[in-house]
Parts: sequence; structure tokens; C-alpha cells
Amino acid sequence: MTGASATILVVDDHAELLENIGLTLEGAGHRVLLARDGAEALEVLKSQPVDLVLADIAMPRMNGYQLYERVRDSLEWVEIPFVFLTARALDSDVRYGKELGADDYLTKPIQPEDLLAAVQGKLRRTEQLAQVAGRSKRPSDLGQRALSIGRLQIDPGQHRAWIDGRPIRLSAREFTLLEYLARHVDKVVPPRELVLVTHEMDTDNVEAGALLRPLIGSLRRKMGYPAGEMSCIENVRGVGYRLVAPGD
Repeated sequence: MTGASATILVVDDHAELLENIGLTLEGAGHRVLLARDGAEALEVLKSQPVDLVLADIAMPRMNGYQLYERVRDSLEWVEIPFVFLTARALDSDVRYGKELGADDYLTKPIQPEDLLAAVQGKLRRTEQLAQVAGRSKRPSDLGQRALSIGRLQIDPGQHRAWIDGRPIRLSAREFTLLEYLARHVDKVVPPRELVLVTHEMDTDNVEAGALLRPLIGSLRRKMGYPAGEMSCIENVRGVGYRLVAPGD
């Protein structure tokens, strides 16, 4: 994949719009795959590699938010840039999409030149982040040695984690976050550094904090801590997050 040519999956239940977007992207030299809802998009993703996903939100069977969560929960697809393309322009909708961690949120109707600019920008940014961060900075490539931190055990090779011997069901992004914190146990890691690893986004600490908060909250709950409790993942206000050994 290059910024000039990529395989793009477009997901929308409006046939005319789907065709028009496809023609625009093909005219720019991209290979285009089409799906009419999230469920159909998943079948496409399982069958062939995709460089970027453009998806509507309101769709039958599986909407755009549900599709996004399935993509981000997959180790195979987690790095694919995901852009919402929708008529829902309410601030609350845009905010929700960004909090989920989507790479962009474009509102209909969108001009062809604006669509192409957004797509090229996301593809180029993905390439740049890959060059800057490199796979060597991903926790799974820092060695496959099992980690044991108090009552917490992590097996990077199997992408599995346990607390008190109880398996913790984690999404790919949650596991990446937990493993990275575990490899820096007792050290405060800035939000910007964590988001570079979990989302492959180079952003400021304010936006990074907004992206991390729901992820941290979900991770704490899955580890068995009550809502509102800081748990073994401590928030050092204004600095970042730190993993300490879970207490008894």
C-alpha cells in the first residue's frame, strides 16, 4: 500500500452513494471494495487485505459503530485506518466517534475533492507513523517472555492475560495497552506515548487522554475493579498512567 494507491473498503446501505464514492476513489487510482452493512463488511475483511475503511453509521444488521468495535477488537485489523462517513453531524455523534478512536469523521454530503484529501491524508499518516514508531515499538515485538506482576500474568505470545488465575477477556487494543504498561511497571507513561502504541496516532496529550480514558475504564472493569476505582492502573494527574502490582 502507498498513499497513491490503496485498497479501500466502503460500507453504506445507500446503493447510489456507495457507487459514487467507489467511482471517485477508483478515479484516483484506488482499488475499491463495497459492502452494504457492517456484517457484509466483516466478510470482505475476512477474505482479503484492506488498507482503509470508510463506513456509514446507520445501517441494517450491523451499524458503523458496531463494525468499528469488531475491527478494533481484531489483532489482524486493529491497525486499519477507519473513517466514519455519515449524515449524522451532531456534536455528540462526532464526539462519540472520536472517543471510540476513529481516525476521522466526515459528514455527508461531501465533495469528491474533500473525500480524496481525507483519504490520502489518512493513508499518508499511517505510513508516516509506521516509519516513526516502527513495529519494533509495539509491545508484542519487545520479546515474547511471559510477564508476572503480583497477581497479574501476561503471555504476549498468546495475547492472553490472567489475574488471580482468572482469564481476562481483552480486545486487541486493551491487551496492547496492558502489556505496554506492564513492560514499564511502576513508571509513569505519558498519554501521548500510550496512544502512539495503542492507536498508532501521534497527537497531543489532551486528545490522547480523551482516547485513553474509555480504554482505561474498560480495562479496569475487566480486571475486576469497581467503577470509579483507580485499581492497579494509576492515573498520575497531568502526567500519565502507571501500572503497579495489583494489591491483595
